[in-house]
Amino acid sequence: MRIATWNVASIRARAALVVDFLLREDIDVLALQETKCRPEQFPTAIFEAAGYQVVNHGFHAFNGVAFVSRHDMTDVTFGLPSLPGFGEQCLPTQPPGANGLPQEARALGVTVNGMRLWSLYVPNGRDLAHEHYAYKLRWLQALQQEVAGWLEAEPQLPLALLGDWNVAPLPSDMGDPDFVEGRSTHVSRPERQAFAAFESYLSDVVRPYVPHGYTFWEYRGGKYQADQGMRIDFILGSEGFSSAVTGAFIAADERRERQAAPGQKALKPSDHVPVVCEIAPELLGQSWEDEDDPMIWGL
Repeated sequence: MRIATWNVASIRARAALVVDFLLREDIDVLALQETKCRPEQFPTAIFEAAGYQVVNHGFHAFNGVAFVSRHDMTDVTFGLPSLPGFGEQCLPTQPPGANGLPQEARALGVTVNGMRLWSLYVPNGRDLAHEHYAYKLRWLQALQQEVAGWLEAEPQLPLALLGDWNVAPLPSDMGDPDFVEGRSTHVSRPERQAFAAFESYLSDVVRPYVPHGYTFWEYRGGKYQADQGMRIDFILGSEGFSSAVTGAFIAADERRERQAAPGQKALKPSDHVPVVCEIAPELLGQSWEDEDDPMIWGL
């Protein structure tokens, strides 16, 4: 079974690319970030035609998180009341965060065959002096406290946090020369400390299989071609989840420009690429019926 995460930088612009990836790489569950659409704008039909269910969370044409899955999704949770909000204008459908400001669509939880999965789009931070940076740190702290509570209550819970963390936790995770420790977001000490706080409860399930590699390259300046990227997309799993992981990879080729078919316009890739882990369901201690196996009668 394959579980993945991908910041798609607009699902409406890249739905065909995402479906192609899902089918080509045999992905069972995909967490999406930066979908940039309201629920009614999500291109659900193309995913259902490919055999996937969709759950999505968005308020307007920025942020937004979703899941697409071959398997039933239950216990759907849109956001967390403890997370802070940001900004001034609040839509009627947009609840206030813990600080009274409008909560953005940055967290979506689902349960798939006993696994508790979260699609997360951590705030960018923008600049060390910007109020969005303080918001980012408060957001991460609130999430960490939630995770601690979940696992203290249920230590064996197969829990995974999947998404765009907007933090390069190790020096080797930053290859973009425009991001400098002490002057830039994504590599500041408070951000890295906030990320490290999750490691008391969770582990990066991909790094053991892929020690090096980036997941994001800016569009400008030929940074993908120069491999001046950063590793900011992660799958962090509890012991109950990580013990069932048997492999992982970063699908870096999804960042390259693809040639269009004759008479068609080329689809621009996202500036992020998918991060994938492979799960042996039997190691989760769950009963799992492989829906892809053919039924054999008369045995």
